[in-house]
Amino acid sequence: MKNLPNISVSEQMALAFAKMPPELPKSMQILCDSLLIDVAGLCVAARNTDYVQATFRASDELGDCVIIGHQGRFNVAAAALVNGTATHGEDYDDTYEGGPIHAGAVIVPALLAAAQKHNLTGADVARGIAVGSELMCRLCSVAPKLVHKAGFHPTAVFGSLGAAAGVATALRLSNEQWVNALGIAGSMASGIIEYLAEGTWTKRMHPGWAAQSGYRAARMAQEGFTGPRTLFEGDHGFFHAFANLDECDFSEMLDGVGHTWLSAEMAFKPYACGTMAHPFIDCARKLVSQGLNPKEIESIVCNTAEGIVHRLWEPLALKQNPPNGYAAKFSIPYAIAVGMLRNNAGLNDYEEHVVHDPLVRDLASKVRYHIDPNNPYPKQFTGHLRVTLKNGDVLEASQGHFRGGRDEPMSIASLEEKFLANCEYGGWSKSDAIEGLSCLRAIRVSQSLNLSDLAK
Repeated sequence: MKNLPNISVSEQMALAFAKMPPELPKSMQILCDSLLIDVAGLCVAARNTDYVQATFRASDELGDCVIIGHQGRFNVAAAALVNGTATHGEDYDDTYEGGPIHAGAVIVPALLAAAQKHNLTGADVARGIAVGSELMCRLCSVAPKLVHKAGFHPTAVFGSLGAAAGVATALRLSNEQWVNALGIAGSMASGIIEYLAEGTWTKRMHPGWAAQSGYRAARMAQEGFTGPRTLFEGDHGFFHAFANLDECDFSEMLDGVGHTWLSAEMAFKPYACGTMAHPFIDCARKLVSQGLNPKEIESIVCNTAEGIVHRLWEPLALKQNPPNGYAAKFSIPYAIAVGMLRNNAGLNDYEEHVVHDPLVRDLASKVRYHIDPNNPYPKQFTGHLRVTLKNGDVLEASQGHFRGGRDEPMSIASLEEKFLANCEYGGWSKSDAIEGLSCLRAIRVSQSLNLSDLAK
């Protein structure tokens, strides 16, 4: 056994966050507002889907909390699980370019449920969202790519810790309780990526499960339950379990905690699919806008990062012919094809009739990849297409950033437009959507949350 530290990594995090100024910096206020708007719109967009309806039926337990897009009041676990599942279900939610992880789908459902159960203020909610999101982003620096390689979904396993930290912060737990909450959540973390094999639904539930687990961990800590303070650096710690890594460097994760906000640069998605596919879609649309006729294409070869091959490129034959709409969300060949042929990759472009369109499948079958050893992933998400035409001409397009991220951020106005479009897709009237948006705009400055306008 290692010698136990006088002050553990979790304890250093707790101390740093406890010293935060009472008011969040402007960048984090904007992030909180952005996450609330994006998450709520995604919940409405997905409310009638088969997977949300199944989760809702399995969680129909009454309580104090709103499940967004549904009438009635439900308990904390049900609200966190269903809202988290709905948020992430279409893979249209926020991401972090150093990860990737999807913090909003975990942290916002956990905090909204906790706020309604415990009568928290908007300021408490915002502080919890900020701390929970920040912890998830900082965890990405410890073992880049290794959690995915070990077969786990980082959003799922980091999310339990992030939700615990966020709820513990919002409930104003002591530093000792905060550390215990993380330690407890470490034993609740779960989420394997075998959904990739056949496009099954389990990835969709990962954020919801993490949200309810994090809430439960914080409440157990509040009531005196203990968890390991050496969650991170212990012999049997978190990254030993989820990244097969025994010697970890936590310096980057700890650097600037409480005053440097990595999560302020979180990205919001313009397309309803896996994050790393986005720059490839932009390149595909760019070539078509410049005059490329997809019917003239002989082949497409893309330079790509080795770290995304096992999720978005392989097995190549399956990615060229995804079995269903959800599997298509994790296929770069499909994303390129639909981007070229439909000039988008929105919610409508992953419906089953589009996925099985012979023209889309034929074009996707022409897409292959080449691993670029110098690709900056996961620090940056890039795209590249080299298109060879039937007449032998070659066209090329590259993009070195994620549109919607730190190099080309999405404004609040654009997020509100996305919210309204998502509400329309989910069947809300224009007036319902506007009332919902007004409710969301007011949360951060509210003394008492009233989410009735989201329960429709």
